[in-house]
Amino acid sequence: MLSSLLNCSRRAPVRPSSQYVALKRYFHSTSRRLDRSFTNLLADETPPPVQVTSVAEDGIHLLDGLKIPGPCVFLEGKVFLWNAPEVKGVGKEAWNEWNEGHFELLDTVIPTPEIMLLGTGKRILQPPPFIRKYLNERGIQLDVLDTRNACATYNLLAEEGRRVAAALLPLSSRAWSQSTVPPAQSDSKHTQQ
Repeated sequence: MLSSLLNCSRRAPVRPSSQYVALKRYFHSTSRRLDRSFTNLLADETPPPVQVTSVAEDGIHLLDGLKIPGPCVFLEGKVFLWNAPEVKGVGKEAWNEWNEGHFELLDTVIPTPEIMLLGTGKRILQPPPFIRKYLNERGIQLDVLDTRNACATYNLLAEEGRRVAAALLPLSSRAWSQSTVPPAQSDSKHTQQ
């Protein structure tokens, strides 16, 4: 019987057809919004309070629309303006104006962060050993990165819920001055005496 079928198909002439039949291919049509196959069970519903969206020459841009043009520290979900001196040049001389006092903010926080990300601007500049020693004595690991990568790493670690701090220098060297720091708002009740 199989041989008769094969003989029949051998004798049938093959004619090109001018009409093509369009075949429909049906795909799964469930809404992507309902797809929960990649839900992160460990993630918190609320995002971290400080998230960096971009780093540019004019400063660090946060998710809430804030732009920080100078050095800053992200710690415990807060942003602090950081009076850090400019890193000038390369090598030990670049850090001449730095001392342990530039990291004293970390002494006021309990619990201390696990990791301090030091963003050194456009390129990685290794800090002097006394900075690493100062932080290690407090149980804080120091990771030195350029500012762009420090911000990306901060976003990732903060989203994971890690105790992380970031000390960030801007891409173009800028120090805070009285003209760039907004004045503190005072309550009118306290100013009238």
